[in-house]
Amino acid sequence: MKIGAHYLGNGECEFTVWSPTLNSVAVQILKPEQQLIPLKPQGEGYWQIKVNDVYPGTLYRYQLNDQEAFADPASQYQPEGVHGASQVVEHQFEWTDETWSGVPLESMIFYELHVGTFTPEGTFTAIIPRLPELRELGINAIELMPIAQFPGDDHIEPDLAYRNWGYDGVYPFAVQNSYGSPSDLKQFVNACHENGIAVVLDVVYNHFGPEGNYMGQFAPYFTRTYKTPWGNAMNFDDAYSQGVRNYFIENALYWLGEFHIDGLRLDAIQAIYDLGAKHFLRELAEVVHNFSQGGTWKRYLIAESDLNNPQIIRPVESGGYGLDAQWSDDFHHALHALLTGDRQGYYQDFGKCADLAKAYADTFVYDWRYAPHRKRFHGISCRDRPLSQFSVCIQNHDQIGNQMKGERLSERISFAGLKLAAGAVLLSPYLPLLFMGEEYGETAPFIYFVSHSDPDLIQAVRAGRKEEFEAFHYAEDPPDPESAETFLRCKLNWELRNQGQHKVLWDWYRQLIHLRKTHPALQNYDRDSIAATSDEDKQIVVVWRWCESGEVILAMNFNTSLVSLVLPIQQSARKLLDSSGCGGVEMLSVGEEVVLQPTSLVLYEV
Repeated sequence: MKIGAHYLGNGECEFTVWSPTLNSVAVQILKPEQQLIPLKPQGEGYWQIKVNDVYPGTLYRYQLNDQEAFADPASQYQPEGVHGASQVVEHQFEWTDETWSGVPLESMIFYELHVGTFTPEGTFTAIIPRLPELRELGINAIELMPIAQFPGDDHIEPDLAYRNWGYDGVYPFAVQNSYGSPSDLKQFVNACHENGIAVVLDVVYNHFGPEGNYMGQFAPYFTRTYKTPWGNAMNFDDAYSQGVRNYFIENALYWLGEFHIDGLRLDAIQAIYDLGAKHFLRELAEVVHNFSQGGTWKRYLIAESDLNNPQIIRPVESGGYGLDAQWSDDFHHALHALLTGDRQGYYQDFGKCADLAKAYADTFVYDWRYAPHRKRFHGISCRDRPLSQFSVCIQNHDQIGNQMKGERLSERISFAGLKLAAGAVLLSPYLPLLFMGEEYGETAPFIYFVSHSDPDLIQAVRAGRKEEFEAFHYAEDPPDPESAETFLRCKLNWELRNQGQHKVLWDWYRQLIHLRKTHPALQNYDRDSIAATSDEDKQIVVVWRWCESGEVILAMNFNTSLVSLVLPIQQSARKLLDSSGCGGVEMLSVGEEVVLQPTSLVLYEV
């Protein structure tokens, strides 16, 4: 069932809402003159009516059981924020991407960005002038952090009224009004496609935010059977769950169809609970893949998962859900622990070179191994899945924001370490993800920030943030997430990319991406085309990758001292990269010793 307000043209609009337990639903037209029109009951708890003299821009609400009125759960635009009325949207748009054929998943290089802090303006259209430079860098897939309407304080200046990472959204169909209109988002996607860049949208199907969440007034969207870190779980397998499942499936199709989005990143799928015979994620994958078959390019589903479980991406015929890819946190944790020395929280499960070597060869470090932090066995082997079904990074919104002050790696490790980190990710066999500004060593933090209007909720967020870091025994409190200053500090200093070492780092990222895209051995994602070893005493990790036409050897030194080693090659090798820039052996003979500079990597072609 297609839900929401759908403008049919010529002043006619169809309103459809799911409310299976209510006795009556009426649409309240607010402008140009107020009307109250009852909806007619349909099958399976849906209510529907076609109304004349309703045009795009019309504001409306639904009155429930002849009492209070609320915005549409499937609202496509909330111009007055989460507490205001919904607006009828006209989706006509002049697309110019008719020849767009998409970007193959295995070729994607993701660039995660937050619309509100990526530019001074914080809008969709403000990103467009920066696309040519991202394309020059080698980026071919932008991953937008969630853009569903989230709360804000309308009593302050407009540019600062809405401050949120996006995971507190409460209207999954509504484009965040401070970022722009639905048409502005389409303009952005169209421009991305013109620049050869796919757009992946981060969507949250595991919870709604705490403010402006009126979903429970309409229908049993939640179940008390399961709990999530954010409250009651979404109802995917309890009574009336078919309407909840349809709601989110329609949401996925809405973004893919109306906005030409190339893929969806599904937030924290471990909090999507479903013990039914057909898991919601499997049903979603079936629908999206059927949608792709009817189009001119393939759309993808990418899961963020804390489970280390390949069932998510296994094909249905192998007992899986059929999603296309998933994040692999183990790679990040292993690399981060070596670079920073962090051993608190989940980093206590990592810190050895052997962990990173295993992350290269086996993807999951914890594949049914005992994890001390979790105090249990965790994960299972994923060696039956191709390497190109896993996405890795060294920085993302969570891993930076999980630092108390939101420090990026540029504030925590040396410049040599930044180059080593970039090479470790981009020369890996996995789908690499960069976080905005990483490519030039952005110095601005990315701190957790919100803007709520409920004083009690504000205090709860502050207290929760403080409690989160008490175990780390910091001498000071975390930055105030409610403060506008916290948000403003996170704005990118985009001009840095052309200055000094920032420009050197940008050029290094560009070189790595170009090599990744052009060298045959680095384009082979077969599970049996990689091997890795480590040496804990020397703090060395060595990775081999090969294909029919060639082989490369990557040697990484996580030691702060010079280290020498002999690479096990059977014939001479030519150096392709050296992050230290210190020269060294250009042509390596069999048995010849290589000297690695502190915190550096070299890449040889055999």
